[in-house]
Amino acid sequence: MSKDFISWHHKKTAIERDEKSRVFFHEREVWWCSIGLNIGFEQDGRGERFSRPVLVFKKFNKEVFWALPLSTKIKMGKFYAPVDLQDGVMRVAITSQLRLMDGKRLASKIGTIDEMNYADIQKAVINLCSL
Repeated sequence: MSKDFISWHHKKTAIERDEKSRVFFHEREVWWCSIGLNIGFEQDGRGERFSRPVLVFKKFNKEVFWALPLSTKIKMGKFYAPVDLQDGVMRVAITSQLRLMDGKRLASKIGTIDEMNYADIQKAVINLCSL
């Protein structure tokens, strides 16, 4: 399947130029995020905004944060951690794809995970870093 990198480039340019696109975000929140089209096995966004849900894992300031892409394709193992938004939908955070993101990419908030679930995800990321 061929990826439409040109459409993503145009969308990314529009996001960058949109001064109104700044939103307030916090750790533990799950947002739709314009993650884009990426190379190889990196997680891609879908749809018109090239978006997918991400967990705001670590906020550094009002502009940037570490994001963990989420998936409803449930996998087990050291590269995945369960995410519970208490809505009945099973999700996992893909800990191996932690990346720095700008808040301009955030579109709409989906929800917030509880502190215990967040602590478990933090442990999963720390364990991944100690491999």
